Amino acid sequence: MTFTIVILSILLILLLVATITDLQTQIVYNWNTYPGILLGFVLRWFEGGTEGLEDSFKGFAVCGGLVLLCFVLFNLGGGDLKLIAMMGAFLGFERGIEALLWTLVLGGILGGIVAVWQIGFVNIVIQLRTQLVRMWRAGGWVPLDPEIRQPLKQPLSLAPAGLLAVLIVTRDMWVASAS
Repeated sequence: MTFTIVILSILLILLLVATITDLQTQIVYNWNTYPGILLGFVLRWFEGGTEGLEDSFKGFAVCGGLVLLCFVLFNLGGGDLKLIAMMGAFLGFERGIEALLWTLVLGGILGGIVAVWQIGFVNIVIQLRTQLVRMWRAGGWVPLDPEIRQPLKQPLSLAPAGLLAVLIVTRDMWVASAS
C-alpha cells in the first residue's frame, strides 16, 4: 500500500503542475504529460508486474481514446487529451474511467461557475429567455447571435478538474494508508 501512495503522490504532483500551467497559460505542457505517461507505465509495472502494466495500458488507451473522440468532435485541447491519458496510465482502467467521468463533470461545473461569474446570472437568464422566445417564434432551433456566443467561447481548464477527480477517486486509498 505504501508504494501505491508514492505512485498517487507522483500523479498528484504532475496534476498540480499541470493545473498551475493550465490556469496561467491555458496550456498543459508535453514536458509534463509525456514523461508522466511513461512514469505511470513504469511505476504500475513495478507495483503489479505484468498485470499492473496491462491495467496501466488499458487505462491509458481507454481514457485517451475516449478523450480523443472529444478532441476530434468537440475541439477539446490536445493537452487535456494527454493529461487524461496520463491519469489513465497511473490509475488503470477502472479508476481511470471513473476519474475521466469526474473530470468531465467537475469541468462542466467549473465552466458553469466561470460563465456565471463573467457574464452574470441575470444576464444569462435574460439571454436564455430571449433565445427561447426566438425559438418559439421560429418553431425550432435558432442559432445564437455571434455577440452572445462570444463570452461562451472562454477556454476551459480541465487540469484543476482532473486534480480534484483523482483526489475523489483515490480517497479510499488515502484513508486506508492513514489508518
